[in-house]
Amino acid sequence: MENNFEKKTNKIGNFLVRGFHYLALFAIGSAIVWSAFFTFLDLAEKTSASIEDILLLFIYLELGAIVGIYFKTDHMPVRFLIYVAITALTRMLLEFLNKWHDSKIEEIHFEILTICGGIVLLALSILVLRYASHNYPSKSDKN
Repeated sequence: MENNFEKKTNKIGNFLVRGFHYLALFAIGSAIVWSAFFTFLDLAEKTSASIEDILLLFIYLELGAIVGIYFKTDHMPVRFLIYVAITALTRMLLEFLNKWHDSKIEEIHFEILTICGGIVLLALSILVLRYASHNYPSKSDKN
């Protein structure tokens, strides 16, 4: 009797967790589409789009890809999160470079070097992740 009760409660619990999982993914995906849509509308009103604006659209695209992959596979693609971080740092770097170029501020060098260092570290982490996943696949990847 207890074993049957446990099976039923586990089935209900798994159903609720899966339901929340899908609901959260749809909410996140909807927020990404909504944000990207209104960003695009703002860009359409301008006379030209800057590289920062285009990179912002790429960030939305990458976030949407993460949600799609997570929806299909139930695995969080860590590499894609790092790609988003690299794109965001590149966008920030371009803003600092424009500020530095326009106003000739000398104190901004450290910030630029810090952002570049962060991009390099993130790129190296992708190399490490790719090497590790290729040479040491998880049990689910071997099947």
